[in-house]
Amino acid sequence: MADFDIFVDSSANIPDNLRGDIHVIPYLCTINDEEFACTQEAGFSERAKEFYQKMREGADVKTSLIVEERFVEALTPTLEAGKDALLITIASGISGTYNQAINAKKTLAERFPKQKVYVLDSSNASMGEGLLALKVADLRAMGESAETCAEWVTRNAYKMNSYLTVDDLKYLRKGGRISRTLAIAGTLLNIKPLIRADGGTPAKLSAFGKVRGRKKAISSLVEAFDKYVVRPETQTIAITHADCEEDALELAHILKEHGARDVIIEYYDLCSGIHVGPGTLALFFMGKDRKSESLFPAIKPHGKTVTNNA
Repeated sequence: MADFDIFVDSSANIPDNLRGDIHVIPYLCTINDEEFACTQEAGFSERAKEFYQKMREGADVKTSLIVEERFVEALTPTLEAGKDALLITIASGISGTYNQAINAKKTLAERFPKQKVYVLDSSNASMGEGLLALKVADLRAMGESAETCAEWVTRNAYKMNSYLTVDDLKYLRKGGRISRTLAIAGTLLNIKPLIRADGGTPAKLSAFGKVRGRKKAISSLVEAFDKYVVRPETQTIAITHADCEEDALELAHILKEHGARDVIIEYYDLCSGIHVGPGTLALFFMGKDRKSESLFPAIKPHGKTVTNNA
């Protein structure tokens, strides 16, 4: 096996049973002033279900980016052992975490000049980031070098397609993504926004449409899958949900009717989940390059792009 370690931030949302020896650097969240690490160890589903229920009940929840010092601390043992490190982060257009990781790389380069640190922008969030990391782990198991794996991520990050819909607009309003007036109007009309990781540099989360009602929102995710997926029978498709498991199961069933064979379902990571709220349903798959394809023209409510301050 190639001699390097793989790291992700906890936005990667990788289920515990699939993570293997991928190292996860967790975000820190607070709920009603109680801080905890957003890890996905055994029992994550139960903890996530409780977390999203507390959000529904109005709990005060917050998160922040991973600072340089924490990246330095996490990667140092690997470099001290004489190994290289490959770190994949949440999209730099969504979070300042990537820039903190770049700063950590510079610090580590001074301390460990013989080792290499690769910091890669996933141009995704949640399992969009996680599926890229799992692929890197497969490539490493086949003997590929850290450099080759880094090149693969750079070439393929925009081929990872990420789509989601939210159930309650108040969480986008709370984060300043949409106006209060739009949130109230959308709620009264049962409007469900459709959001995707876009093809911009850097990639951001952008609205690409809106529909009325949950079933139409799920159908729009399927439409995106049908239009953009490439060889679905040969890849792992991921669905994450913020405590709406029945919708996730329904979506998985439909995707299998549309050519998918391997579909994994996981609770949405808590850090990103704070910004989109309970009831969020997200879909991730390898497909056409987002830089050259679009399902609908991107819609930026009130001139804003949907972002995440994690």
